[in-house]
Amino acid sequence: MEARVYESFRDIVYQTSGISLGPDKQELVAARIGKRLRVLGLQRPEEYLALVRKDPEEIVGLLDVISTNFTSFFRGQDHFDLFAEKFEEYLAAGQTRFRFWSAACSTGVEPYSMLMTLDSIRSLSSLDVKILATDISTRALGQAQEAAYQAKVVEPVRNEWKMKYFEKQPGEREPVWVVRPELRRHVVFRRLNLSQPPFPMTGPLDCVFCRNVMIYFDQPVRQRLVSEIERLLRPKGILFVGHSETLTGIDCGFRAVQAATYAKP
Repeated sequence: MEARVYESFRDIVYQTSGISLGPDKQELVAARIGKRLRVLGLQRPEEYLALVRKDPEEIVGLLDVISTNFTSFFRGQDHFDLFAEKFEEYLAAGQTRFRFWSAACSTGVEPYSMLMTLDSIRSLSSLDVKILATDISTRALGQAQEAAYQAKVVEPVRNEWKMKYFEKQPGEREPVWVVRPELRRHVVFRRLNLSQPPFPMTGPLDCVFCRNVMIYFDQPVRQRLVSEIERLLRPKGILFVGHSETLTGIDCGFRAVQAATYAKP
């Protein structure tokens, strides 16, 4: 891929998603766009660039191959431990209605990990619990809604929870573990571009997981995103960010609680 073509893709990705691709990502982007070329039967990146410019709908396809969707069940266990503590505090205070947001939910393992954590403390059938799970990738959201995972993906899930919250079903190549409907009904999946607030939600939200996504944004995009999360969170609500992320340099009222965890005053 020529440098000028890469720069054009960089500009489009930034303008449409807020994802900032550095000059060191050219080889990675070329490889991922190559996958899209094969799907569409195109030969050269220039052809695909022309298509993206002509057809705004193809921008979704571009972002699907560019966005990174690596995640795992219970990634960052310390976050889920604190999440459980806060849930118990809310329950002890008599709260029965809960609203949470998984802001970059990828293939769904984060919101499902959240729900397993909550249900292990108090049966969700006795509470009004909803998780809004959003991502920019339609491909990842499709996998999240299917809620079917290979055995290696569910390895981090403790065995008793695997038996309680999943059903083992036949798959195309091997059996898959499918999240049970009674858990899935508490999550709503939506496509959302985190670089373009304000968002349609009104809040207040009890906790927000926005992890391992701000590393792809520059400072102005991070500022807009954190300000919007602060607006949506309830007082004393918790924001979880990635362990390689920080709110340093961002104008906000959040205070640090523990590693990569912040509370709204």
